[in-house]
Formats: sequence, C-alpha cells, structure tokens
Amino acid sequence: MSGRARLTLAAFGATLAASTALVPLVKPATWIFTAALLLGLQSAVGTVTRRVPLARPLTIAAQALVTLLVLTLVFAREQAILLVLPGPDVFAAFGTLFEAGVNDVGTYAIPAPNTPGIRLLLVTGVAVIGLLVDTLAVTFRSAAPAGLPLLALYSVAAGLSGGGAGWLYFLFAAAGYLLLLLAEGRDRLSQWGRVFGGAQRSGRPGSAPVEGGPAFAPARTGRRIGAVAMGIALVVPFALPGLSGGFLGGGGKGEGSGGKGGTISAVNPLVSLQNDLRQPEDREVLRYRTNATDTRNLYLRLVALDQFDGTAWKSSVRPIEELPEELPWPDGLSQDVRTTQITTNLVASTAYEQKWLPMPYPAAKVSIEGSWRYEPAGRMLVGDSGQNTAGARYTVTSLDVRPSPEQLSAAPAAPDALRREYTRVPASLPADVRSTALEVTRGARNDYERAVKLQDWFAEDGGFRYDVEVKSGTGVQAISRFLKDKEGFCVHFSFSMAAMARSLGIPARVAVGFMPGTPQSDGSVSVGIRDAHAWPELYFEGAGWTRFEPTPSRGTVPDYAREQSSGSATTPSAQPSTSASAQPSATPSSSESCPPQLKRLGECGPDLAAGGAGSDDGGLPPYQIALICAGILLLLGLPLLPLLWRTRVRARRLGPAADPVTRVLAVWQEINDLAWDHGVAPDESRTPRRTAARLVREAELPQDAADAVHRVARAVEEALYAPNPRPATGLTEHAAVIRRGFRTVSSRGTRLRALLAPRSAARVIRATRERTSAFGDAWSARTGALFEAIRRRRPARDAS
Repeated sequence: MSGRARLTLAAFGATLAASTALVPLVKPATWIFTAALLLGLQSAVGTVTRRVPLARPLTIAAQALVTLLVLTLVFAREQAILLVLPGPDVFAAFGTLFEAGVNDVGTYAIPAPNTPGIRLLLVTGVAVIGLLVDTLAVTFRSAAPAGLPLLALYSVAAGLSGGGAGWLYFLFAAAGYLLLLLAEGRDRLSQWGRVFGGAQRSGRPGSAPVEGGPAFAPARTGRRIGAVAMGIALVVPFALPGLSGGFLGGGGKGEGSGGKGGTISAVNPLVSLQNDLRQPEDREVLRYRTNATDTRNLYLRLVALDQFDGTAWKSSVRPIEELPEELPWPDGLSQDVRTTQITTNLVASTAYEQKWLPMPYPAAKVSIEGSWRYEPAGRMLVGDSGQNTAGARYTVTSLDVRPSPEQLSAAPAAPDALRREYTRVPASLPADVRSTALEVTRGARNDYERAVKLQDWFAEDGGFRYDVEVKSGTGVQAISRFLKDKEGFCVHFSFSMAAMARSLGIPARVAVGFMPGTPQSDGSVSVGIRDAHAWPELYFEGAGWTRFEPTPSRGTVPDYAREQSSGSATTPSAQPSTSASAQPSATPSSSESCPPQLKRLGECGPDLAAGGAGSDDGGLPPYQIALICAGILLLLGLPLLPLLWRTRVRARRLGPAADPVTRVLAVWQEINDLAWDHGVAPDESRTPRRTAARLVREAELPQDAADAVHRVARAVEEALYAPNPRPATGLTEHAAVIRRGFRTVSSRGTRLRALLAPRSAARVIRATRERTSAFGDAWSARTGALFEAIRRRRPARDAS
C-alpha cells in the first residue's frame, strides 16, 4: 500500500473516530452509518482524482460534489432529478430540514431523537469535517493542521454533552489523530514542521532538509502538536458555558434521560405572547366544532410551565413517548368528581405554526395525522421531525371536569413527591410575595379557600388593571414590582398567583394556550391570535390540576371558583348540536357586503378563509430563487476559473502589442506556459535556444511544431541581443502550430488537465505572493521612516 493510500485511510479513520463523540447526543445513533458511508465515498473520490491526477482545487470540488449528491440522495431524493441531481427544490428541502433541525436542537434534551433535521445536521457536519481533514492531510500533505477540525468536532460534542464527551470518546479522537500523524511520516511532516521547530539542514544556505540522521523537527513537532491539541481538547469543554434546556443542555438531569423516544424541554412559548396580544388586527389561528353545551370553559391548552428558577417560568425537561391510542387517566382525578366526555374537532390555520398542539384539558384521546409525541406529566402533544400545527385537522376527546367547592375544600394533601416539586420556589423570591399571600388569604380554612381568595384579589378586590403595554418581566423582581404597581397582563397575573400559591404550600404551575374563542354563525368557534392567554393551574387531590382565572376582563372564572357557584345561572356561549359535522369547517360563509367585525374574523368568503388559507403558496419567494440560482452558478463556475484565466492570458499575449520586443517575449512566455500545462516544467536558467531544444525533446513534438518552437526561440534571441532587432512575423501562427503539436502528443487526461486545471495558473499565486511581500516591505519602510522622523523631532522639542 502506498503512503498516500495509508494517509487516506488514516484521515478517514481519524474523522470517524472523532465523530463518535457525537454518538451520545442522539439515540438511536444510526446516523453514524450514513456519515461513515459518506466519508468513505469522499475518500474514494479523492483517491481517484489524485491518481488522474487533477489539480488540487478540482479534487476538492469533486469531493464536495459527491458529498452534495449523496446528501441529496439520502435526504431529498424525492425533490431531486433522477434521485441524485440537485435542483432548486432540493435546496429548498435542505433549508426546510436545516430549519427543522435547528428547532429540534432547541426542543429536545440529550439524548435527542434521531429526527431527519438533526440527522442532516450531524451527517453534514461530519462530512464537512471529513472533507477538511482529507484536504489538509492528503491533498496538501499536511496532517498536523488536520488536527484542528478534529479538535473542533470533539470540542463541540463535549460542550453539547455538558462539559465532556467521556474519556472513551476522547481516547478514540486522540488515537485517530496520532495515527494520522504516524501515517504521514517524517518526510511528509518536515515541511510544515519547519514553521514551528525548523527541520534539520546541512550547513549550506538554502539546502534541503537532511535525509539522514535524527529528524528532530518532524518528531518533535508532531509531539508538540499532539500534546497541544489534546490539552485543548481537555480544557475547552470545561471552559464552554453551561447550556440549559433543549438539546443544548439538560442532559445530566435524571428525569430527562428516561422514557421512550427521548425527552422534551419546551422553549418558553411566552416569548411572543405579549406581541400577539398587541396585534392591531386579530388573525384566526384555528377553528373548531364541539358537542359541549357550554364553551366558556373550553380553554385550548398548549404547554404547562412547571419550573420557576427565579428568572422565568419554563417547562421542565421530561421524557416523551409515542402517542398512545388512549391517554391515561389524569393524575389525581377521582372517579367521584363529576366529568362529562366531550368531542371537539379542530382545524388549524395554515399560517399558524406551533410545535405544541392546542387541546382542551384534560384530553383523553387524540386523533391526528403526522408525527406527534406525548409528554405525560403535562399531558401535552409536541411535534416531532419538524411536525407543527400548520393546517392540522384533528379530533380531541376530553373531559369536562366539574368538581364541587365542597370536594375541593375537603381535598386531602397532595402526594409528597408532587408537593415537593410543584411548591418549590427560588431562594431569591422577595419576602413581600409570601407576606402578601398570607395577608390576602387571612381567614381561609383550607387550600381551596386560599386559592379562591388569591384569584378574587387579582381579578376583583385588589385594584389591579389589565394592560398589555406593561413590560413582560417574569422573574422574582417582576412579580414584586407587579404587586406594587398593580398593572400587567395575563403573564403577570398567572405567574404571580402561581408563585404566591407555591409560597403557601399549594402545588401550582402555569398553563399557556388560548381562551375558548368567539362563536360563529355556522356553529363553529373561531380562535384568534388575541385569544392567546396564560392561566394558573393548582393541584387538588381528587380533582387533579384545576384551572383558575386571576386576570381581570379576560377569560371566564370556573363555576367551582365562584363564591356563589351553586346559584349562578350559566348561559351557553355556543350550543352546536351533537350532530355537527365531524370535520370542522374552516371556510366561512360568503357575503357580498362584509361588516368589519366579520371581516376581522374571516367571515367574508373563501378568499378570506381562516388563518391565511388564501395566502400565496406558490413556492419560494423570488429573492430566494435568485440566491439559490446564484449559488448554483457560483458552485459550477469555481472549477472553471483556471480555464477562464488561462484563456484571457493567452488572448492578451497573442494579441497586438505596440512594442515588437514585448510581443516576442509575450509569445515566448505563452509557449513556455503551454509546455508547463502539458507536463514540461519551466527552467528559466536556460537560454531560449536550449529551452527550445528541451521542449522539443521532452514533449516529443512533431516536426512542424518543433520548427515553430525554434523559429520563435531565434526571434527571442534576436529581440534580446541584436542591436537593431527586426520585427518578427507569424508569431501567432507559430503559437497555434505549437499548441496543436502539444495536443497531438499528449494523452486525453493531460489535455483535459491542461484545459481545466493548467499548471501555469500557479503564476497567479506567485504574483500575489510577490505583490503582498512588496506591499509589506513598502509599508514597513514607510512606517520605519515615520517612526525615525518622530524620534528625530523629539530631541529637538526637548531642547527647546
């Protein structure tokens, strides 16, 4: 096996070994087999293109192209041409998957489920690292700097896993890198190692590194680089900031690692709640039909926030599982409590995209298509694999729980484990929160009466004012400020009541979702964006989690929480018949003249159907299509840059010139570069006549091309050395004959390389390096002269 082949295998193994540090982040870790296959194909393509041989940029481009084709086949073959050829639809699908993967990263805790979005992120990341390692170690024969992308891969994995990816994975990554250094060997490392330690040389200036004797620089440099890389790999994970919540943290929590199908940590959904309530126009987000005789208590619940850390309320990291056919009986709900089973058919707007499914609480059964998973503690459904609520049609069977005040008053103490978890408050909670709660609930005989007194104090007796313009802080200081200023919106009321209830020892959490909505003329109920709401849920053994409504002028106070609930008459706000259509109607009735109120609710015909049903869905916006096309053209045009440069240079050299001497020398330069492109390297130490003889001999040019080379060489000698050189004629024709001669004697691979990847393009790099060096020298000279002038002026000023 050749040294380059061993280096290729070592680069493949090193990348695969380092990528094992990502295995604990996702379960099942089947993605690594796809990544290994892709890395193997990258290595194979690199081996073939380097044997052709192709220019280094073309080798890298070929590997990148194969990577794109494989990713297209695996993740977007349905949108591709012939399963593998990418087009605009493929890039759009990649964008959707990448967005879904980023959202999943923020949703799931470690170990996250192997969703398509997360799988694409992992496979693409490993493929990019593999391409960098192969490019550095094999294509450019510099294995030592290839440790940097390997280090980045391991450090990212270690940081995401909470400060360390485990000693076993570190040993894998370190062993892969050391094997890569060994595979390269001393002679492959010495050139790069001179930057750090200097290779051992003979005493002659400008001599090459000594082949014999102890190779101090390669071995010493390899050890230094390996030690530094391993040290950084050990230190960086501990230096990374702790990340909590979702895929970027929380992996160490015991409750986040159990359960079937991964875990979920809901991103705080209250980030945009205040903005939703401030919208100048209401937008319908969903519509439903139900057989409930009274929809006033039919709140549509999205998510429960059960963790208060002093900064914000948020959802805990909890296990999720497959959606069962029948949801389990609600925790703490006794069979003695009166319940009614109701059925609700819902359809979400295509413009409403949410990971959590709005449902009446507590749901007993959910019928929905798509990828949805169930979180038992909060009884929530969350979208999986990029699933969201846009356009969702589903049916929910739920329980209308109606405990009596007597049952809530006589409720026994909650289980110890539940009480400990849901009465936890941060040590930073201001003392006035608990003292205010004690003062408000003075005289109450049990937790139920305390809860009702808290609710009534916020909603009626405490002088609070509802205002969505108030700053929506959620920490302990925001609660204390809210109790003093007495103005805010549902976030402040629900958070404050839940915190005060916990300070009194009542288990509490905050629910987020929508109020019941507005009944429509066709029997359906429309829920708008302004119906977004937050409310507290308090736990009572026998009734389970029970809704309260402390926000004034918003929502409906439940019957069991009213002071005179037994005598209050209820007027149903909507009474759809039980024989209503099983499928909700999302298309409002049409009308020629539409009042503003009905127009706002989407009651003006199919063109203004619910929630943007008539919105433009014609595909990608024009600017995205333009960007994608520009990216494709750029990708296709990069390999053609050497060809375009060479064509332009040839046209300039063979074109007309004012000075005959300049024209002769330009044509001679073109002939030398033409020979270089076809494998005859230039030797500028020879005279034109000897150079011509060498080109004819080494390229084995035919007679007509050989004669043309000698004629141009004699013209060059005359232009350089004759006192009065005669103008040369036929130079362009001679150059054309010579070019045909090189093409005639060269193989197809040589001709292809001379066309697409000409070796003479290296002159661009040399010229750029020379210009950079000249600019640096000039800048240093000017800076030095300036400092010298300042230094000379200073003594004169001091003397004055």
